[in-house]
Amino acid sequence: MSWVSVDELKSLVDRGEVNTIICAAPDHWGRLIGKRLQPRTFFDVALRDEGLHGSLFLMCVDMEMEPRDGYAVSDWTRGFQDFRFVPDLNTLRVIPWQPATAIVICDLYEEKSDSMISVAPRSILKNQLKRAASHGISLKCATELEFFLYRNSLEDAWNKRYTGLEPLSRYRSDYNIFQGTQIDDFAVDVRQMLSQADVEVESSKPEWGFGQQEINLRYTEALEMADRHSLFKMAVKEIAAKKGWIATFMAKPYFEDVGSSCHIHVSLWDKEGQKPLGWDESKDGNLSDTMNRFLGGTMAATRDFTVCYAPTVNSYKRLQPETFAPTKIAVGDDNRTCSHRLCGHGNSFRFENRIPGADVQPYIAISAAIASGLHGLTEDIAAPTLYAGNTYEDTDLEEISTSYGGAIDSFGNSSVAKAAFGEDAHAHLTQFYATEHDDFQRFTVTDWERIRYFERI
Repeated sequence: MSWVSVDELKSLVDRGEVNTIICAAPDHWGRLIGKRLQPRTFFDVALRDEGLHGSLFLMCVDMEMEPRDGYAVSDWTRGFQDFRFVPDLNTLRVIPWQPATAIVICDLYEEKSDSMISVAPRSILKNQLKRAASHGISLKCATELEFFLYRNSLEDAWNKRYTGLEPLSRYRSDYNIFQGTQIDDFAVDVRQMLSQADVEVESSKPEWGFGQQEINLRYTEALEMADRHSLFKMAVKEIAAKKGWIATFMAKPYFEDVGSSCHIHVSLWDKEGQKPLGWDESKDGNLSDTMNRFLGGTMAATRDFTVCYAPTVNSYKRLQPETFAPTKIAVGDDNRTCSHRLCGHGNSFRFENRIPGADVQPYIAISAAIASGLHGLTEDIAAPTLYAGNTYEDTDLEEISTSYGGAIDSFGNSSVAKAAFGEDAHAHLTQFYATEHDDFQRFTVTDWERIRYFERI
């Protein structure tokens, strides 16, 4: 079972094979938020005029689910009014890692109009895709997620305050088939169950870090990729939890180990998604004119949108030299020291953005990739010369933002980001990131500080 129509879902319900439908939408952290419905409620309420409702406080909360001030979309004076969950029936599917359960991804709409909530992540991405279509292009993407696995339960890890956890491997084992065999019952479940839910998995392997894994999803249309990314994270965490393990998508769980990336692959296609537009053998670097300018905008606006690729305080701990995470802004031909890498050929020709970590919000990150590329098309910005060599050692190259605060300022002050995302979404995201940064700066004492200062200061 995989994608289903409403009529097919009704048949599954009648046969007792589905008894729960999850209606969910992504929040600004990348979590799926929503409700579990009885089938009758889904068919008679969520799909009809009465509709399914939630509170706009969900667009204004921090990680602890506390509503925060400073957002234009809603606040205490307006009582955090309702919005509507509107199911996108193109995403309706049965998910085999939960018993008798289907899920549908929803768009968020204003309570009393037919307008989407402009600051919702899925709305932001849909808006960028409309802008791309006006230029006669569509995009296909793949998000290449890494994560760490530990032989600890969720409760045990919480009680340990996430220290002293037992990783799934005792030694570094990138690509090691033997090490992969040790956890293949888990990887098989992930590969098969996701594929059964039409989240196509290509491969899995151990990564370089202790207990680190990589499971690659097949590229697809940009919105569908963001939806699959969200379902992938949900499935990995839930399948791991059933084994008594914990999976983390932090960008850098422990400083002494490597970070987890989420390289985003982007290819350009015609408006119908049938003809690739990136490859031209007659051009330098095989970059078509369209790809050249799209990549030119991507590179020119990298610092404007860095916070969309590195959205948490922890993201910037991953961006370290000689770790396969980038520190300099450059594009190279199959060069993994660059922030952006050209790879593939012909129909598979694409560029890879290597800045994002596993903590990335996929809808917002892909939106940023589109917005920066369209900036290049609009302003006719040529791609820079392809870089050859080790970017880590080149002091002449521009650095990626090295701090969360600096990246937030670059985004907040960016006329490119504001014009692309629109004033409402741009202001909302700036406030969202600034709130998280302020919490860290004012309300956090780290282990590093205690070890450094407790006795010796």
